[in-house]
Amino acid sequence: MLTDLTGKTVLLTGASKGIGAATAAVLGAAGAHLIAHYGSDRAGAEAATAAIPPERCRLIGADLADLDAVERLWDEAVAWRGRVDVLVNNAAVMDFSGGIDAPLEEWDAVWERALQVNVKAPARLMRRAVQHYLARGGGSIITISSWAAQRGVSNPATIAYGASKAAVRSATQSIARTYAKAGIMAYIVAPGVVRTRLSEQFAATQGGEAIVSAGLASGEWVTPDELGRLVAFIATGAVPQLSGGTIDVNGASYIR
Repeated sequence: MLTDLTGKTVLLTGASKGIGAATAAVLGAAGAHLIAHYGSDRAGAEAATAAIPPERCRLIGADLADLDAVERLWDEAVAWRGRVDVLVNNAAVMDFSGGIDAPLEEWDAVWERALQVNVKAPARLMRRAVQHYLARGGGSIITISSWAAQRGVSNPATIAYGASKAAVRSATQSIARTYAKAGIMAYIVAPGVVRTRLSEQFAATQGGEAIVSAGLASGEWVTPDELGRLVAFIATGAVPQLSGGTIDVNGASYIR
């Protein structure tokens, strides 16, 4: 196996479905001790981690809209094995409401939810991770952003989502720049259209999957497993000078 995470403890948020579920399985197969966070879908997290030996897997539920729960998530994660070597901020929400023409109350509610779950929660975890890594001599943060953070969104109802992904990307970059000399590495992965439930819902708002696929250079969607393999490789620490970089995964559909 080219990717070996034996001995590393990884905290992965949003492990119950989509990118998170695929990444959980890959991290486990690579030998990591995995803390798999889930929101309400424990069954999904159990399915995603079913192949991981029980001694190498810990499931922790937490509502990321509750910042106290976010703090408890980190505390429980560290308590399991006394350390976290890699934090993977993957969990996010994308609402298909609250666009420009929506009532103000709906607009505000969607923005509040996006900022709470997609920005404030991962920022809290990054803060705790940096404090932990400073005491331990280093560690890694991997943020799952989106190409929407660079190019904006095509559906105005998802403006809050795109903005939130840009915010968490910037926070990750700031950590990379500030703490590199302390051995703290921070990376951003920016997927394009990924084969997940959210992307399928998005495609429906654009007129169907065929229309979305026709606009892609490869004509194909990114698979969650491909992203899982990328995250696992970064988590090995084999490419420390990539810290601060944004890795685009979109089949050449958006080249910067």
